[in-house]
Amino acid sequence: MEHMLLLFMFFIPILGLTNGTETEQDFTWHLKKIPQIVSERTFSLDSPKFEAKTKLELNSVCGIECQRKLPVPSSSDLKDLLSYETVFENGTRTLTEVNVLGLVLDPAGNTTTQRSSRKKRQIYGTDSRFSIYDKRFMTNFPFNTAVKISTGCSGILISPKHVLTAAHCLHNGKDYVKGSKRLRVGLMKTKSRGDGRKRKGAKRSRREVSAAQEDPEVAIELRRRSKGGGRKQRRAGRKQETSDGMPSFQWTRVKSTHIPKGWFKGVSGDIALDYDYAVLELKRPHKRKYMELGISPTIKMMPGSMIHFSGFDNDRSGQLVYRFCSISDESNDLFYQYCDAEPGSTGSGIYLRLKEPNKKKWKRKIIAVYSGHQWVDVNGEQQDYNVAVRITPLKYAQICFWIHGNDENCTQG
Repeated sequence: MEHMLLLFMFFIPILGLTNGTETEQDFTWHLKKIPQIVSERTFSLDSPKFEAKTKLELNSVCGIECQRKLPVPSSSDLKDLLSYETVFENGTRTLTEVNVLGLVLDPAGNTTTQRSSRKKRQIYGTDSRFSIYDKRFMTNFPFNTAVKISTGCSGILISPKHVLTAAHCLHNGKDYVKGSKRLRVGLMKTKSRGDGRKRKGAKRSRREVSAAQEDPEVAIELRRRSKGGGRKQRRAGRKQETSDGMPSFQWTRVKSTHIPKGWFKGVSGDIALDYDYAVLELKRPHKRKYMELGISPTIKMMPGSMIHFSGFDNDRSGQLVYRFCSISDESNDLFYQYCDAEPGSTGSGIYLRLKEPNKKKWKRKIIAVYSGHQWVDVNGEQQDYNVAVRITPLKYAQICFWIHGNDENCTQG
């Protein structure tokens, strides 16, 4: 049954192409010339205090309605906003000032596309999320690109050594959160054949002990297994079936983190969701298939206006949760969408499938970062929405620069 549901989910965008006017639309990844992000100088800063509390819901942030009133940022503004901090695993911190070349400013500013009236809350009516239990799906593309961040968020693999996530998973706008000092990334893995066959009272491996220390959910699972050792075989079998649906993780240290200066309150005056993204560099490369970045198209250029993402929602402890939904509203930098999601999925990479240029093959690319369930100002009042940060040409240029260390591989996207 689960296999049929997954097949149905993957073919929904394709089925949408055969109805109505969408048959005439061109759902293709169109290559665009990307502005250049050039490093001008880097200097040392004092080490962060790492005293902020992780907060997965933000208040008084500037959303789409707020953005309509903002002036178009000048070239000097963008240089300041796209400069970035780097924090290394030893606690040292640097600030890199950048220049932006080849950018044509849009005089229209933050235009929006209003669609159907937006709904509220994290879960909209019937919960439409799908927990992925089958490890053949869980550890294969695209689900294997989802990772768990030790601060309680999700992320997505964007290179053999880099993870994309939300900035507020690491920094609250004023200081870095406590858990980001010794940051870890959990990559899903399949258990070896010997797993689950340990005798009662067998010692835990160093890897299990380390994982339990890094992730409370792993510790809970290990304690549950040890307590269930003396129960009847029939009940033990039922427990084993349940635990098999939960991914196990290989925890990897983070070498460095990059956050745009636009996220910090001292620069923008308040938290700006436009810059709620960050890149983590892993200490060791992985061998998994990762997902490439793409420039976020407009709603009209998405099959069925559908987006997809997977993460680790807190209310489904230890499970990988997949969902897809339509976008209801967009600006140049943000999406409002109806995807059912709970805290823990914040930082997930939002992707879609479009055709490659001059090919019949469809390809998935990341087009946004799920910022989460946020409280935004709407006509002077606080309202809650599920928000995503779009990957614009400028953001693409910056993230690509963080991955490669130069702009030579970032001329088109």
